[in-house]
Amino acid sequence: MPVKDLSPSLERRKLVTKPFSRADKVFYGITKAASGMAVAIVGLILVFLFASSWPALQAQGIDFITGSTWDSSQDPGVFQLGPMIWGSFLIAFNGVFLAVPMAISIAYLIVFMLSSRMAKIATVLIDLLASTPSIVIGLWGFIVFAPIAAHWAELLNRYLGFLPFFKVETENFLGSPFIAGWITAVMIVPIIASVTREIFSQMDRDLINAGLALGGGRASTFFRIILPTSGGGIVGGTLLGFGRALGETVAILFVLNIVFDYNWFNVTKPEGGSVASMILSKFGEAGPAEIEALLASGLVLFVITLLVNWLAAFIVDKAQPWRK
Repeated sequence: MPVKDLSPSLERRKLVTKPFSRADKVFYGITKAASGMAVAIVGLILVFLFASSWPALQAQGIDFITGSTWDSSQDPGVFQLGPMIWGSFLIAFNGVFLAVPMAISIAYLIVFMLSSRMAKIATVLIDLLASTPSIVIGLWGFIVFAPIAAHWAELLNRYLGFLPFFKVETENFLGSPFIAGWITAVMIVPIIASVTREIFSQMDRDLINAGLALGGGRASTFFRIILPTSGGGIVGGTLLGFGRALGETVAILFVLNIVFDYNWFNVTKPEGGSVASMILSKFGEAGPAEIEALLASGLVLFVITLLVNWLAAFIVDKAQPWRK
């Protein structure tokens, strides 16, 4: 007589991933529509910029990206964006170079050293800095910080002037990418610190405690355990800040002397470039042809920023596999 199998079924249950109640369906539909609308707005902005700037792109050709002349008095006008693109990258690199150590230090302080109450206060203050309008930071930089940073640039020129990065032949140290980099760093520190703080807070504390129990100090634990584990997320947050720095406009306009010439590496030289600030400075008095060129400049900056932000989101997602 065959024996009936009474063992429980081991069939894998299928988890419900879609909303099943009416309230959940409504909420799911609203959030899906809102996210789709955001993507559609970005796409429409891209289409508008491309359609509006196509005549300028067609007239200037590849020289629009690589050339170094911007002259609306000629007929036809010559509009070339090369020095401004490189200047934007130079300022952004300076800002990231200065901001990353500050952001990592802030995140480490909040997550691993402060009490819960003090950590909340510090987090609020950092988030408040992120919400400060750029024009306020620009005015502060122009009135208060620029003379201080110019003195620092003078010291760099005096003691490290044998390096091409800091060699300046004039006595003017205002309006340099060095000062603009500091202002940019102030604006992107909260972004990088926020992402880094999130990565640090999700790390396995047992792993950190094991390193300390084996005799490691705070410094060795940080450099050998915390930093290698969270490196991908920090890089992603840094790229997010880098994308923010590329598009900064008003604050840079206040502290940078915009010159249409390549300043390759001399950060203390009182000349530089920024695509966003250049657009702002010229848009009010531009003619029809120049407006098309300025819109083309905005298109180039928009595409670069999108690519940087996409790369940052990809890296942050890969650095946090436990969230999937």
